[in-house]
Amino acid sequence: MVVRQHQLRLLIAVLAVAACVDGELADVRTQPIATHVDDWRDEVIYQLLTDRFANGDPGNDHRVDPSPATLARYKGGDYQGIIDNVDYLEELGVTAIWISPIVLNVDADAGFDGYHGYWQVDLERLNPHFGDLATLRQMIQVCHSRNIKVILDIVTNHLGQVFYYDINRNGRPDEWLSGGYPTNPGDPQAPAGTPVTRITEYDPDWDPRGVQSVTSLGESGPAPIRFFDMPEIFRVPPRPAIFQRFEVYNRRGKVVDWNVREQVVLGDFPGGLKDIDTTRQDIRDEMVRIFSDWVLKLDLDGFRIDTIKHVEHEFWEDFARRVRERLAAAGKNNFLMFGESFGGGDALDGSYTMPGQLDSVFYFTQKYVVYRDIFGAGGATSAIDRLLADRAVNYGSTPQDLGIGIPPQEALVNFVDNHDVPRFLWETPDRRKLHAALAYLFTQQGIPCIYYGTEQDFAGGNDPGNREPLWESGYRRDGETFRWIARLTRVRREYAALRRGDFTLRWTTDRTGDAVDAGIIAFDRVYEGQYALVVINAQGDHTSETRSPEGEAMMVGATAGTVLVDVLSGDRFTVGAGGELTISVEALGSRILVPEDQFQG
Repeated sequence: MVVRQHQLRLLIAVLAVAACVDGELADVRTQPIATHVDDWRDEVIYQLLTDRFANGDPGNDHRVDPSPATLARYKGGDYQGIIDNVDYLEELGVTAIWISPIVLNVDADAGFDGYHGYWQVDLERLNPHFGDLATLRQMIQVCHSRNIKVILDIVTNHLGQVFYYDINRNGRPDEWLSGGYPTNPGDPQAPAGTPVTRITEYDPDWDPRGVQSVTSLGESGPAPIRFFDMPEIFRVPPRPAIFQRFEVYNRRGKVVDWNVREQVVLGDFPGGLKDIDTTRQDIRDEMVRIFSDWVLKLDLDGFRIDTIKHVEHEFWEDFARRVRERLAAAGKNNFLMFGESFGGGDALDGSYTMPGQLDSVFYFTQKYVVYRDIFGAGGATSAIDRLLADRAVNYGSTPQDLGIGIPPQEALVNFVDNHDVPRFLWETPDRRKLHAALAYLFTQQGIPCIYYGTEQDFAGGNDPGNREPLWESGYRRDGETFRWIARLTRVRREYAALRRGDFTLRWTTDRTGDAVDAGIIAFDRVYEGQYALVVINAQGDHTSETRSPEGEAMMVGATAGTVLVDVLSGDRFTVGAGGELTISVEALGSRILVPEDQFQG
């Protein structure tokens, strides 16, 4: 009865929203809108930087620098390039792509380009480097025709370097040194001196009062802000017009201490990205309208949301609810919203998945605990036990109202690397370790996300080194890593338990080195009568087994006498009378086992 009343309330809310937005939807929704996703756990996300995936239209190559040495500049990738390479994505096993922000950006700043999309200046105008609206729509339609969903990267926290703080009130952006006289090390009687500091009106340091004006006589109140007018690089007053009002920005300067929550939420992002006051209801209204409008114009399937830890939780409660309601009224359901909280820590990351907020987040804690420390550095696999214990506490355990219908704990977006961290092979130049890590990525609970170029063994370091043009690979499909990913996505597609099943750890260990079970990770997954057992050896030195040095064997969820087939090798194993099973796995090897009567080989 409680469930039915809850569903009734949701239906009433959707109908109410539908009634009030029918008119505005008619002005925005210029093509059919549909729900293209059944269960997001079935999907394989491929993160691509639009500028780096494929250049299909040289006609929009304005200000492109083709040199492979200048990765901080535009390279020419576009929507036509994605259209031209959909078969590449299909063969890899991709079912959803996450594309860069599409809106107009400040084109260049301090010798760097806004190719990544995070320097937005006009939230309702497309970035012409990537193509026009017709081509973007065609790209999405082509993807949908191949059962590939499209996730859009969006930013609600900040705009690009669109204004400067006129600290000295001279009407131009300045940088200077300020302070007293320096110490004279040759004169012990000389005064200690006062610090010499650098002041920049482009990106001043945090001031809790707000950035202040300074004259030769001292401070003189809040510094005014002045918008740039440099149309040749789209560095112009921002739009919509509400963003040309000084009061819609927090204006406190850049974050200098990432451990101070007030700075993280209210400070400008270093590099001159101007923090928006998202506590304002008029700003929240605009954000809901602007970004849900893009869904209605394009038939998008989800949002990846940048810098969520820099925005207060109340914003997400308002934004997520109203976006879902508006899209549901237009016939778009199961719309995924997941966020990025880089460096926030597990508890903070998970806090954005609590009731009323986001469906999921990028699982950064796992990136370091599992993919870096275990698969990369050979750490003890027992760290996974502690990680999962924290996950049960820190992440939401119930689906969001009008969300994707899956608890955030079961829908975390898992990744080996991405555009914000060095590539796996940069930190761990061993393809075997990467392949073992990928086996875990595609069989664990949650939604796997592959960063473009991983399939081609790209090994770039920190940004921008990890943002190589994919065309340098020749889009080869015969490489070992490409074929391994394609094989894993196919196995995942064939066995629903690997996508949707409950997850139970069966073996991890504190032991490393020469121990008999060093590096073993084993877990089983069960879904509607289907069963899968996965055993991976994250140790690179020797074959390991699912038993302790004392001879105690692993206990599994399959019944005694069940014959399990390794879908990767065809090897068969029989579960013992007490439910025990000892399996050997070669160094950095993987086994994916299913009951013989479910085997699709």
